[in-house]
Amino acid sequence: MTVLDTRALNRATLARQLLLDRADLSAMDAVAHLGGLQAQEPQEPFIGLWSRLRAFDPAALSTLLTERHVVRMHLMRRTVHLLTADDAVAWRPRHDAMLRQRVLGVYRGELDGVDLDDLAAAALALLADGVPRAMSEIGRALGGRWPASDPRALGEMAVALLPMTQLPPRGLWRAKGGARYVLLSTWLGREIPPPTAAGTDSVGHLLVRRYLAAFGPAATADLRAWCGLAGLPAAVTALRDELVTFRDERGRKLIDLADAPRPDPETPAPVRFLPAFDNAILGYDDRSRIIDDAHRLLSVAGERVVLVDGRVAATWSVESGTVTVSPLRAFSRSERAAVTEQGQALASFLSDNESDRARVGSSPR
Repeated sequence: MTVLDTRALNRATLARQLLLDRADLSAMDAVAHLGGLQAQEPQEPFIGLWSRLRAFDPAALSTLLTERHVVRMHLMRRTVHLLTADDAVAWRPRHDAMLRQRVLGVYRGELDGVDLDDLAAAALALLADGVPRAMSEIGRALGGRWPASDPRALGEMAVALLPMTQLPPRGLWRAKGGARYVLLSTWLGREIPPPTAAGTDSVGHLLVRRYLAAFGPAATADLRAWCGLAGLPAAVTALRDELVTFRDERGRKLIDLADAPRPDPETPAPVRFLPAFDNAILGYDDRSRIIDDAHRLLSVAGERVVLVDGRVAATWSVESGTVTVSPLRAFSRSERAAVTEQGQALASFLSDNESDRARVGSSPR
């Protein structure tokens, strides 16, 4: 079985994630290709798409949200993701059990004695009027029925039990607004199908294909780390005739789509600035293809990072129109120049061309 070293996996990931070459795609097509963007920090997806698309207009993504072609909702790993409306409708039922189990993992004691079917019915009745509500409002309203339970736990479980979406202005470019929820079916004007019957998993098959298209080659543990679903090995098995297999340097079996791009490992990789919680890093169990183990926790902590030669080599921040880069290793003169150039471009994007200031700090000793 062919062994793919770390650099080969890195270049494959960059190609699939639109980070090797900026793509000539619309924002809608990019969100679809990437299988959604992690979006608990509302402005971060704009940076993620700026780094991936050749001509990205942030107003276009805002319009997709206001016109209901793209939605924000709790989905993969029970984190907020930005997804196309079609993917949200198709994928949400497959994540139903995982979402409720993850809330129970946090609030089992606070929800003791609460029948989840009753809670879902009460939440559905509450939200049937279509009025947007904060999660805390939902929890307090349900607390009248279950006064002994923590309202926060009731609100979080309600959002897990029923397909809901966060409404604009949350998630719009340069807009601020708290997370307010309505039923996904109300917002989109279409019904959300129930979870499929046992023994059939067409959505699981689709998730495997879509994950590999955007993240492969990858192990099944990586697939699980991306979506949070434990029940996809059967889908992988069902698709085995469509897939090719490799091994990584650790000996893990990797699966991939036969015709997906796997560039030459020596392909040059440009500097890229990634937003907080970017799935190019978080979409794997083994993240060594893109980030050193010593820096693994940076992405979990929400640090924005810079890729140099395809790997996390710095963190970055912005204040008063200046992008400041803090290297994690020594940069060559050409690397420092490339980081500065991309930092200036990012500063211009974030400031509507009012500033192109970028500063690269000293390398660590």
